[in-house]
Amino acid sequence: MPQTINPHTALIYVMVTMSAVDSAMSDKELRKIGTIVTTLPVFDNFSSDLLVQIAEDCGEILQEDGGLEAVFGLVRDALPEHLHETAYALAVEVAAADLTVQQEELRLLQLLRDTLGIEKLSAAAIERGARARHTTI
Repeated sequence: MPQTINPHTALIYVMVTMSAVDSAMSDKELRKIGTIVTTLPVFDNFSSDLLVQIAEDCGEILQEDGGLEAVFGLVRDALPEHLHETAYALAVEVAAADLTVQQEELRLLQLLRDTLGIEKLSAAAIERGARARHTTI
């Protein structure tokens, strides 16, 4: 297990963990992660060629005993405070990608809020924005 990771890797770990939490990484969730990495400004200096390897590394850590805690510890240590809400927003986007949010995903969002110190009002605003973006007719 790596001792430290960089902020790009931390953001990808958050998204991969959200996708994997319900034991079913859907195609929509995986496409959403790919789209996020190739379009959002926070990933401007990131080589998307690294995405698959980083996702696999995260999956390996998650398979270990205490893997979720290890991943979230790495994420917390790697992300500067100004990226905490960004990480939460990316997790919410991945959770909303398949238009259903499972109990496991809700629990993971709560754990992520606690880990990163996301305020309730900020979390609610991020969640409401995702709901608006993913609403269908």
